[in-house]
Amino acid sequence: MLIDFFIHKHTCSHKRVRVDVDEAYCPDCGELVKNIWFIVRCDCCNIKRHAHSEYNKIKPDTKYCPNCGSSGFYIEKTDKINFIDVHYAVFKQIVIPQEGYSSRQIWIEQEENLLDSKKLLTTSDQNS
Repeated sequence: MLIDFFIHKHTCSHKRVRVDVDEAYCPDCGELVKNIWFIVRCDCCNIKRHAHSEYNKIKPDTKYCPNCGSSGFYIEKTDKINFIDVHYAVFKQIVIPQEGYSSRQIWIEQEENLLDSKKLLTTSDQNS
């Protein structure tokens, strides 16, 4: 059990997905990745606060707002980020699950005419 803790499980970090696009396929693992930006704002005076991600929770860097002293904050989610807001934003990448499609090909032979006997039929199945 303790050995399993130290064994590194390979999960893709999607480092090669471009940051300036809304969503893109990761060239390393092939998954569709959506880029999302979060900005933390003060509840009282509505200024942007510096923030970080800690255990998949977004938190401001300081406990109290440097402008008004309030401890309340809210998180604003945006798909695109302005150049000015980059220093305040927290960046996350979310994998979008894709529905897989598979196809089957069936050859049908007719007994009457052997020259034109092979026809290819294609069907599509949807996997959940």
